[in-house]
Amino acid sequence: MKISIAGTGYVGLVTGVTFASIGHDVTLADVIKEKVELVNRGISPIYEKGMDELLEKLVGEGRIRATTGIRDAIMETDITFIAVGTPSREDGSIDLSYIRSVSEEIGAVLGKKESFHLVVVKSTVVPGTTENFVLPLIERKSGKKAGKDFGIAMNPEFLREGVALEDSLHPDRIVLGVMDRKSEEILRELYSKIDAPVFITSPTTAEMIKYASNAFLATKISFANEIANICDEIGIDVYDVMKGVSMDHRISPHFLNAGAGFGGSCFPKDVKALISASRERGYEPELLEEVLKINERQPMRMIEIAEKKLGKLSGKKVAVLGLSFKPDTDDIRESRAIPLVRALLEREAQVIGYDPKAMENFGKLFPNIEYAESAEEALKKADICMIQTDWDEFKNIDYDSLGLELVVDGRRTVKRRITTPYYAIGSGKR
Repeated sequence: MKISIAGTGYVGLVTGVTFASIGHDVTLADVIKEKVELVNRGISPIYEKGMDELLEKLVGEGRIRATTGIRDAIMETDITFIAVGTPSREDGSIDLSYIRSVSEEIGAVLGKKESFHLVVVKSTVVPGTTENFVLPLIERKSGKKAGKDFGIAMNPEFLREGVALEDSLHPDRIVLGVMDRKSEEILRELYSKIDAPVFITSPTTAEMIKYASNAFLATKISFANEIANICDEIGIDVYDVMKGVSMDHRISPHFLNAGAGFGGSCFPKDVKALISASRERGYEPELLEEVLKINERQPMRMIEIAEKKLGKLSGKKVAVLGLSFKPDTDDIRESRAIPLVRALLEREAQVIGYDPKAMENFGKLFPNIEYAESAEEALKKADICMIQTDWDEFKNIDYDSLGLELVVDGRRTVKRRITTPYYAIGSGKR
């Protein structure tokens, strides 16, 4: 099939590469010329494990290309995926301006197109957006009727950054929110080479499935962190506790690792959006509100530990290892390193940052802190080490040889026994 995708961000690029790798022809459309040029050279605009190699191969085979001409891309394809950003407003609600813009462009093109065209919303949007926002815009701009002249569907993504290609090629499930039989048949054919259970539902239910999934996973993390903080007061190891808890088949071990909290482009934004959407309907989602409050407090546990052990941090040199929100990505959106570094600077500590991939992005937010070329270089200059992201290279560093006063591990990263004063969140050591 011939597919066009509006947006070459994280979701759009992974979706496009996935479809191209299973035999479809993909055109990625974006208004940012630099991104388009990179893709056409086989270079990924984002860091994602395995992406560069696969993208280069697919571009060479002619399976995928990028363009700034979205209208031509729509006219020349059978299906268009909307994969543009839905950033948070200050009140937590999502900004649909990019969705509006691309929906109107699609409508304008479909008004001139005779053949049936399927429009699929891939962006994460609050329940009701596809049917009550996107559909009317396209109908109004095209002068055509959904379900008759064109199809409309919602197909949420469930990607984990760092392993997104694996998740996209081998998903747990494929959720298709459709309104007519023809759109369902097209999407089933599109996904026919991917082995995963397919769940057919309405677009609004599909939208809610995405939000409910992310809200539940975020809740598991905040629950584990709340238990970790209690375990610290009692003097027991939360990882032992969660190991025993996760043996219950109703719970599972996933997303129960306690630490400095969650970040990224999905969990914080999606929980905020669901809270906002709930309030608009007159319901106060207290559990979800507390999930975010716990997550905001959690990075401060690292500060509290250091101050309890060493007193004031003013003048101390602190190496912050890991600036991305998780390993195997350069994404710093909602990274717990951001509030951690801000808190250190407020206490007049000297921060030395290091991350294998995210320093360029982090430097845009914090241009005035020092950055090291390696973890060892950062640690040699430091009095205190704070590990915020559990990159593999941090696991077996010889911390004892570096003369550190304290290592605070926000992710239970260190795998070797060390004699340097060491504290991991939830370890129960006081």
